[in-house]
Amino acid sequence: MLKITDLTIHYENEVVLDGVCLEVATGEVVSLVGPSGEGKTTLLRVIAGIERAESGTVSVDGTDVTHLPTHKRGIGLVFQDNQLFPHLSVGENIAYSMRGMTKHEQTLRVNELLALVGLDGLRDRDVTVISGGEAKRVAVARSLAANPKVLLLDEPLSGLDGELHDRLLRDLSTLLAERNTTVVHVTHDRNEARLFADRIVDIRSLHRSKRVVQVSTEDLLPLRMAVLRDGTPSQDPRYKQDEYPGCVHLGIYENQELIACSSWIPQEWPLDEHLPAVQLKGMAVAKHLQGSGVGAELLSAGVQRAEDDGAHYIWARARDSALKFYTQNGFDVFGDQFVDEATGMGHHLVMKVTTRQP
Repeated sequence: MLKITDLTIHYENEVVLDGVCLEVATGEVVSLVGPSGEGKTTLLRVIAGIERAESGTVSVDGTDVTHLPTHKRGIGLVFQDNQLFPHLSVGENIAYSMRGMTKHEQTLRVNELLALVGLDGLRDRDVTVISGGEAKRVAVARSLAANPKVLLLDEPLSGLDGELHDRLLRDLSTLLAERNTTVVHVTHDRNEARLFADRIVDIRSLHRSKRVVQVSTEDLLPLRMAVLRDGTPSQDPRYKQDEYPGCVHLGIYENQELIACSSWIPQEWPLDEHLPAVQLKGMAVAKHLQGSGVGAELLSAGVQRAEDDGAHYIWARARDSALKFYTQNGFDVFGDQFVDEATGMGHHLVMKVTTRQP
């Protein structure tokens, strides 16, 4: 089991990791996703001991390894660019981290690992002449050489296309499952994460201070379905506006679970088409947290963002059951009730004038 508690690190004046906490069970594969610059690779480097956090702890199977050197942590790491030693052969690269073994033992172990990753017969090959896929396999074999309890994969299949990517992903998944290896996998490819991981975690949900974060359409669909489609005719929880230029989805995470979401779409206010406006759509809060202030927090953050982007109006088609929430948060009700054809529910137009109003 890997346990990360309150890891914090700054680069100059920028907070890169802010109180990050994460637990990964023995044998579990967790994929970390999220935009560049949110600290995914930095987190792996801190876990591996390549970088030091200013505070926080890393433990493996109950042992605090925070202050141990990299080679004593029981952690393997596959870098995005493989980082093979060009002056060493395939076998020598794999054997590099085999401490305390005789030459004979190293040879046997290297041969075992080469067979494991499907590279039999390449032990003496120059790494500068092998293919990209073979180099990835060598990097994986090297990371497994010391029998790590935890394996960290930083974009391990980047640069590989189509069939080769998919085949290596399947092979790697099978290999790690057979070894019951605990894995933290970083990727920008959510489809890769869905195929590979037992659990997908958005890195932004792990930061202590980043309560309201931008999320993807895929991230918020389960919450939309649970909250906004419950008891209504079966529908796809996607909106056509999800694909509109400028559409932004905001969410709030708690314990790595999305508990509130909303979508903000540049869209004219129906009663005044001459000034910039943003439509709020798909406002949803987990049922057990409705009335707790989470929705108001998310709404406030979205309004501030819309104002910063120059919107003069923020408007929504609010369900009758949500009118009190909107009026309590500074929205006015306009016009008569209308019935939404898709849900059969009564709605009202609500609007808030921003500080940008001339």
